[in-house]
Amino acid sequence: MMCEGSSRVKILSHEQAEIYRKHGWKAADLHVHALCSPDVISARSLHPEALYHQAREMGMDFVTFTDHDTMRAYDLLNGERDGLVTGVEMRIKDLDLVGHTLHINVYDLNREQFLELKAISGQGDLSCFINYVVKNNLPHIYNHPFWFEHKEKPNLAAISNLVRLFPVLEYNMHQIHRKNEITMALAKQHRKGLAASTDSHAGEVGLVYTLSHGDSFREFFKNICEGNSFIVVKDLTKLGIMQEMNRWIELIFSQDILGVPQEYSLGIGYLDKIVNILSGETIKSFPRICRAAYRASYKISNSGLPASLCLRSEGALLPEIEKQFASLFIET
Repeated sequence: MMCEGSSRVKILSHEQAEIYRKHGWKAADLHVHALCSPDVISARSLHPEALYHQAREMGMDFVTFTDHDTMRAYDLLNGERDGLVTGVEMRIKDLDLVGHTLHINVYDLNREQFLELKAISGQGDLSCFINYVVKNNLPHIYNHPFWFEHKEKPNLAAISNLVRLFPVLEYNMHQIHRKNEITMALAKQHRKGLAASTDSHAGEVGLVYTLSHGDSFREFFKNICEGNSFIVVKDLTKLGIMQEMNRWIELIFSQDILGVPQEYSLGIGYLDKIVNILSGETIKSFPRICRAAYRASYKISNSGLPASLCLRSEGALLPEIEKQFASLFIET
């Protein structure tokens, strides 16, 4: 599904968006992770069933789950659901064409198409991947163009060419404003659609979203491609990181965990170790130690230091990114 978007990005406040929704505009948060992703805690509140109802209560007309390289969320949902759209976030690393890993959301696909795309992504052939989604008319989005896998060296020079391959770029709630601003400028320059998504890993579904017309998801997405849409946005901030960390702490120490404890991977080595220790069964078998760890975790989180370190890490590449894309902001 390739289409040329508007050159004008339209951002609304939540209050303005409500007016449009009352006049028939539809809303969707197109990047949501359930407990089927390895970097999401296996809590009841993050089960696809719970998140589906939460999204609908938040006013999302279309609901999708874009877990990492899996469609298991849809196995956990029984029966037909109003507005439910199949989705998956696929990782592909084309060493020849790009050099770093891309994350691509694909929607409205069936199991056979997913397995075929998974095989293509495993081969690291981006051209073949794009040809497949276009040939099969599958809606797809280039996720967070300026987020990169841990320890990977990004090929910033390739991003402008990559943008040309996709109908829609993502304004991601877990990116700092400047990165999202550059993504918007790229969407404008290349006349691509823009979708705002939470990229939720802890149940924040529907805090930001995209507004568009469409009785069906296909029509909704087509209007995003063509720029007939609005976005309601939020950027990564120190306060937001602290709130999300506190949410993770609540989930880790809650009695809400489902099934056998799993190994969580957030892509940050030292943080992975801490999360897996705190979420393991061993520490929970010692209630006093568990309570002390709970209080200490909150104290550390609310100090703001981890959030500051996270923001510093998020902005580490920003000078290089700004240098690479400086021409986007030169007045003509």
